[in-house]
Amino acid sequence: MFDMPEQTVRYVTELTECIKVKSSDEDADESSEFVKFFPSFIWAVRDFTLELMIDGKDVTGNEYLEFALKLKHGTSKNVMEYNLPRECIQKMFPSRTCFTFPFPTTPENLSHLESLDPADVSPDFLEVTDNFCKCVFHESHEKKLKDGITVTGRVLGHLAKMYVDTISSGAVPCLENAVIAMSMIENEAAVKEGLEVYKNGMEKLKGSFPLELKDVSSEHQHLSSTATQTFMSRSFRDTDGKYLKSLEENINKLFDGYLCQNEQASKRRCEDLLSSLSAPMMENLKQGFYAKPGGYDLFCKDLEDIGKKYKSQANKEIKAEEVLEKFLKQKSVDSKAILQADKKLTKNEKKIKEETEKAVLLMQEIKAKEEKQRQLEEKIESERKSNEERTRQMKEKMDEGMRLQREEAERAMDSKLREQAALLEKGFKDKADLMRQEMEEFKRQNTEAESNRAREFAEMLENSNKRHEESMAMMMQQHREQMEVLREMNARSPGVCCIL
Repeated sequence: MFDMPEQTVRYVTELTECIKVKSSDEDADESSEFVKFFPSFIWAVRDFTLELMIDGKDVTGNEYLEFALKLKHGTSKNVMEYNLPRECIQKMFPSRTCFTFPFPTTPENLSHLESLDPADVSPDFLEVTDNFCKCVFHESHEKKLKDGITVTGRVLGHLAKMYVDTISSGAVPCLENAVIAMSMIENEAAVKEGLEVYKNGMEKLKGSFPLELKDVSSEHQHLSSTATQTFMSRSFRDTDGKYLKSLEENINKLFDGYLCQNEQASKRRCEDLLSSLSAPMMENLKQGFYAKPGGYDLFCKDLEDIGKKYKSQANKEIKAEEVLEKFLKQKSVDSKAILQADKKLTKNEKKIKEETEKAVLLMQEIKAKEEKQRQLEEKIESERKSNEERTRQMKEKMDEGMRLQREEAERAMDSKLREQAALLEKGFKDKADLMRQEMEEFKRQNTEAESNRAREFAEMLENSNKRHEESMAMMMQQHREQMEVLREMNARSPGVCCIL
C-alpha cells in the first residue's frame, strides 16, 4: 500500500499557519472555513505498481485514497501525528480524487521518453491519462474565493502580489484583507470600464448630433444599462454602493454634457437655417425696400413666410422654438422702425399692429417655454427608466451573490456531512460530535451572512433610490417653476392659446 509523501503531509499540516481567512481572531482555528472555497483535491500517483486492492477486494483509485486517509484510533503522539494531515485533508477539501499512473512504457524505454514512439506508450498509461485530463478539464470548477468570488487571471495576479508582499513583511496573509484590497482595485477599474463603455457609445452618437431628445435619451438609457452591467460583471464587495454611486454620478455628468453639446449643435443648425432663409429679407432691409407706404405689411409677410419655411424644415430640432423666439425679438427692432415710418397706416392702425406683434412675440416665447418644459418632462421620464433598470441590475447582482453564497455553503455542508458519516462509521463518535457542533455553528454563520448581505443590499438600494429621489426633486422643482412662468405668461396674454 502507498503512503502519503512527507512533503505533502508537512504542507497540508502547516497550511492553516500560512494563511488566515479572517483578520479578527488571530488564534482561531479556521481550517473548517477552507472547505467553502478550496479547490478539489486531486492526487496523482506516478509509476504506480501496487495492486488496487483492500482486504483482497479490487477498489478504485478514489476508494484507495480514502483508505489511505483513514484515521487511527488512539491518543498517542504517533497516532495524533499520523491523523493530523489526514484530518486536514478531509476538513479542507470538499472533494478528493486519486489517479494511479502505471509506468508509461517498458523499463528499457524509460531512458528515452522524449523520443519514444507513440506506439510504445502503455495503453493503461494512456487510459489513466485520458481520465485524468477529462477530470481536470470537464469536472474541475473555476477557482473561487470566499463568498463565491471567481478568481480570474487578473485577480490571481493581484492575490499573488499581495501574498508575496505580506509574507515578505513577515506577516501571515489574510484572505479577508486581500479580498478587501482587491475589491478596491477591481471596483475602481470596474467604474473606469463602465464609463469607457458609456463614453465610447455616446461619442459615436455625437457624430450624428443634433438629434431629437428622445433619441439621445434612448441611447443614454441603453448605454447606461450596458455600462452598469459592465461594472456589475467585474465589481465585488461594493457593499455600501460607493462605486456604483460613483459610476452613476459620472454617467449623469457625461449625459448632461452630451445633452448640452446636442443643444449647441441644434442651435447652430437652426441659426444657420434662419440666416439662410432670411438672407433676401436682410438684403431688402439694407436696400431700404420696406421704407415706403405699405412697407410694414410687406415686411410682416416676408417674416411670416420665413417662419413657415423654418418650421417645416426645423420642426424636429430641440432648439427650433427658442432660436425662432430670439430671431423674432431681434427683428422686432426693425419691425418697429418700419411700422413707425409707414405713412400708409394711421396712428390707431399702428397701435393695433404693435399690440398684435407683441402678442405674436409672446406666443413664440410661450412655445419656446413649452418646448423646454416638454424636454424636461422627457428627461425626468428617462431618469425614471434608468433608475428602474439600475435597480433591476442591482437586484440581479444581489441574487447572483446570494446564489453563489448558498452554493458555497451547500458544497461545504455536503462535505462536512460526508466526513461526519465516515467518522461515525469508523467509530470516531467524539470527532463526529465535534463535527456536528461545527456544522451547527456553520449553519448559524451562513444564516447570519445571508441576513447581512440582504441588509447591505437593502441599504444600497435605499441609498440609490434616495439619490434618484433627490435628483427627481430638483427636476420637479424646475418643472414647477417653469409651469408657474407659463401660467403668468398666459395670464398676461388671454388671447394667446397655450396648452399647459
